[in-house]
Amino acid sequence: MSFEDELAEALRRTGEGFTTNPGALAEAGEERGRRRARRRAAAAGGSALALVLTATAGAYAGGLFGGSGAEGAVPAAAPPATPRADGRRTGTGAVTADRMIGNLKSLLPGGRLTEPKARGTDDELGPRVGAVYDDGKGPAAISLRLQRVDPFGSQARAHTECEDRNLQSYDDCRTEQLPDGSRLLLHQGYEYPDRRTDTKVWRAVLVTVQGFLVDASEWNAAADKDAPVSRTDPPLTIAQLKGLVTSDTWHAALNDLPAADPEPAPRPESIALRDRKAVDALEQLMNRLGITVPIASKGGQGTYYGYVVLDDGKGKSLVQINVQPTANSMLFTDNSAVTTESDGTKVKVTAGPGEKNRGVTQWKVDTLRKDGLRVVLSAFNTADQNGPATRPAPALTAEQLRKIALAPEWNLGAPTAAPAH
Repeated sequence: MSFEDELAEALRRTGEGFTTNPGALAEAGEERGRRRARRRAAAAGGSALALVLTATAGAYAGGLFGGSGAEGAVPAAAPPATPRADGRRTGTGAVTADRMIGNLKSLLPGGRLTEPKARGTDDELGPRVGAVYDDGKGPAAISLRLQRVDPFGSQARAHTECEDRNLQSYDDCRTEQLPDGSRLLLHQGYEYPDRRTDTKVWRAVLVTVQGFLVDASEWNAAADKDAPVSRTDPPLTIAQLKGLVTSDTWHAALNDLPAADPEPAPRPESIALRDRKAVDALEQLMNRLGITVPIASKGGQGTYYGYVVLDDGKGKSLVQINVQPTANSMLFTDNSAVTTESDGTKVKVTAGPGEKNRGVTQWKVDTLRKDGLRVVLSAFNTADQNGPATRPAPALTAEQLRKIALAPEWNLGAPTAAPAH
């Protein structure tokens, strides 16, 4: 069973025990779709952000309102704001769902808008608008959402940074600094990182110095996922998409939302490896353990996923690390391959074919500490799971992966909970 399948099964078993709120689930689906990505962006790196599905679940505009979410997206929005000191969780409703639809229509260059759906500022899931837009060259889905964020926080930065190209395939991505200090991400990518369909997704994300976040996406199909492609490109040019998110038409709705709480200051790097970028933690532990294989390239997704491509002259080898601060222990039940360390840490070591391409070998060490911290190390006999094998076996041994995953540095400091998206 693949890592993603394991995770899905554990979540299914957990979910069978309670009744959920359909509206909240719809929003959670949207947010999980977003980040892939970056959550699913890691699918391009191989099981990379499957952990982030439960840890960070960063988000693409997945479905106009409650669909399954795009896989190949740039990351993600926060959940609805927590109550402020004045008790406000949502806006006052000064901007209604109908007005959101009218605003979108007024900013589009003619054409026909059908199947509109929207939420106003008094909705606990936040204001959003989506529709099918047809300029005469084929119907296309368009979605836009509004949010308040800490303009100086990590979330604001993450929304306006281009994805690691080793993890996600896209045609173009750039970040602009506007004269007023706002940051703007312009991204031209695909519904799936492996481009198994021709569905394109273009996206613009604006974060202003006031903490306004405007996030718009458009497709070259009438729906976001697995709908037939209706045109070569999405209808709006990148310049038009930029104009859509930078319009002050959205300011009334944004001003009606409560300001976001400032993000807490990051922990000093010396406290724990779990508070660092995952790729930095991986590189540090390799150095401490005397693993001197040259690194050809490296990258990742913040504190939750990192990778290095090693090259010892015998063929390149991908090594990746996933970190999940609060994992579900059910992922380690009913499996004879699980052993337990003296400190209670559960360990599962597996070796077998890779999940992406025939001929690729994967060695994986999956660990779960008593405080819920999960660290997973995987090594491959290829630099790219979607490509062919480049050597007989991975460059690191299973024992080396085990030492990295069980390193005592992970235990320093108090447990850090993952942001709930």
